[in-house]
Amino acid sequence: MQQSMAHQMMGYDRTSTMFSPDGRLLQVEYAKKTVKQGTSALGIVCSDGVLLVADKRIVDSLIVPKSIEKVYQVDDHIGATASGILSDGRVLVDRARLTSQQHKVTYDEPIDVLSVVKDVCSIKQQFTQFGGARPFGVSVLFAGVDNGSPSLYSTEPTGIFFEYKATAIGEGENEIKQVLEKDYRESLTIEEGIKLAIKSLKKALGKEFDLNRVDGAYIKTSEKRFKRLTTQEIKKSM
Repeated sequence: MQQSMAHQMMGYDRTSTMFSPDGRLLQVEYAKKTVKQGTSALGIVCSDGVLLVADKRIVDSLIVPKSIEKVYQVDDHIGATASGILSDGRVLVDRARLTSQQHKVTYDEPIDVLSVVKDVCSIKQQFTQFGGARPFGVSVLFAGVDNGSPSLYSTEPTGIFFEYKATAIGEGENEIKQVLEKDYRESLTIEEGIKLAIKSLKKALGKEFDLNRVDGAYIKTSEKRFKRLTTQEIKKSM
């Protein structure tokens, strides 16, 4: 009898379109657990812009650190970083880039960050509703500046999203959020935000923290331009 029940329960996680008896989509929950095992990434909204920082997690000493990209440019004024299955994240970032380009060509003006987020989340939701494919096993942070103000959004595998002042995703999420909740202020400048981000990553990674593992970018409100963090900027913040 028990073996029969176990076989019945196993069947509920073989498709993302089937609810379990207690009302859960198990494949979607597995996707969320995958994000928890991904590399650490965080975003901070500052008084003069918005910042994204991520851990590259270099697993092989022969890998060239510069070849690993964890923070992506979506548009001139929008950036993104992901945690989970990064190949899934790359596909979603490419979709966000295409959406941004199409909007620019159609309306002759830059797309707003929220529209990009909604489009990506709609795709994520579709893969929890239609059979024949698994959900996206990745969370993506989108950061940008539009209408004169910076914004930061976190998108989940379920297709929902939230706007944050500061947040983190990935394996060090809890440790990073503890630092952010304690030290975050809305008056932080980009330079102060970088220091806070490095401090947060140090706590999450511990002895494994290394300068070469850090990837980051920021967008200032005054410039509305995606700029990557340089090694000198990161060293200055340590």
